[in-house]
Amino acid sequence: MELIIFYILVAGILISSVLTVTSRRILRAAVYLLFMLLGSAGLFFMLNFYFLAAVQLTVYAGGIIVLIIFSVMLTSQVNEKLEAAGIKKSLFSLIAVAAGTVVCISAILNYNFPAVSSAENDSSMRTIGLQLLSYKENGYALPFEVISILLLASMVGAIIIAKRDVSK
Repeated sequence: MELIIFYILVAGILISSVLTVTSRRILRAAVYLLFMLLGSAGLFFMLNFYFLAAVQLTVYAGGIIVLIIFSVMLTSQVNEKLEAAGIKKSLFSLIAVAAGTVVCISAILNYNFPAVSSAENDSSMRTIGLQLLSYKENGYALPFEVISILLLASMVGAIIIAKRDVSK
């Protein structure tokens, strides 16, 4: 049963990803992106990475998609179609995808994955609080700052993409 759910999630992620980058309507692309992010959160749940799945749902699927959708709705006509990608853009996109795939596969194949120890971690409230406030090893302050910058960048990017030239 888990294998069937895995294949359903992967198929949904792949279809949503392709629809996200090929859709000419920006609001539909944002909704397809939401489905892709929900599918990846489902994969995290299947791997028992509950915290990562919750972060995926709240930060990415919740925060970024809401920012993108509101930015699009505030700055653009929702029914407006984006221009179709020309053959030159499609060719460069295909080259970039192939290069990214080669880099990712070679990095995964050449990385020596260390064995995981099953030592118990101290999970007291004090330890968790210190890790949330720490910026050193095993600290989470830096990732939270990076996420806040990511949210800001996604808002600015969504506004730039959605803003249309009204003089045409």
